[in-house]
Amino acid sequence: MEAAISVRGLTKSYGTGETAVRALDGVDLDVHAGELLLMLGPSGSGKTTLLSIMGCILTATSGSVIVRGQEIADLKQSRLPRVRLDNIGFIFQGFNLFPALSASENVEIALDLKGIRGANARRRAGELLERVGLGDKLGVHPANLSGGQKQRVAIARALAGDPQILLADEPTAALDSHSGRVVMEMLRELAHEQGRAVCIVTHDSRAFSYADRIVHIEDGRLREEDEALSDAEHVEYAARGTFSDNERRPAPGD
Repeated sequence: MEAAISVRGLTKSYGTGETAVRALDGVDLDVHAGELLLMLGPSGSGKTTLLSIMGCILTATSGSVIVRGQEIADLKQSRLPRVRLDNIGFIFQGFNLFPALSASENVEIALDLKGIRGANARRRAGELLERVGLGDKLGVHPANLSGGQKQRVAIARALAGDPQILLADEPTAALDSHSGRVVMEMLRELAHEQGRAVCIVTHDSRAFSYADRIVHIEDGRLREEDEALSDAEHVEYAARGTFSDNERRPAPGD
């Protein structure tokens, strides 16, 4: 099966010369359509940097990045937004909703980028919010929504462009157990029932049972996926945020 996103030999360095810090060091990773992949790692491990490169927000120092069959590592920075708009949806820990706009209007902004405006945008936003269980919250502003509801608005917004790839950075970190479960079930459905590739960066042990595959990143390198961890090890890892007790200097951008 062809990967929705594939990276090979990926490196990312910040700074130059003796002060340079390597945030990613030769990363190879595939994320497939219909798969929910979890990426675990301590603060400064490089996981957010990797997610940002996969999502065409950052460019790599070296290596290959293929998004749905298109090599993007050599594209000019000015062309990356189009690749992102056509293929990728983002879900953020902090929701990133506009407080002055209603739930529907927050989704309509994303639709506008796809050229869908006016009545068509309002209708489509309503359909997306209905899909995530918020059909009765179209006119409600973020301040009057719970954390779980805000994250579901963010998911609806991420789906506005009908992306085949969803990238989520700590989507359940700010949620209670019920809301976190609802969000993870929704993301799993988007992968398994709609065939989207879903990649999630998380420290949340509650998310582990929803994953088809879990990879671990430390010091900019992926832990071998066949080094399976027990459930107890996963929980311990999430609690400590690392596989060892050694202190590490966080990498810039993570």
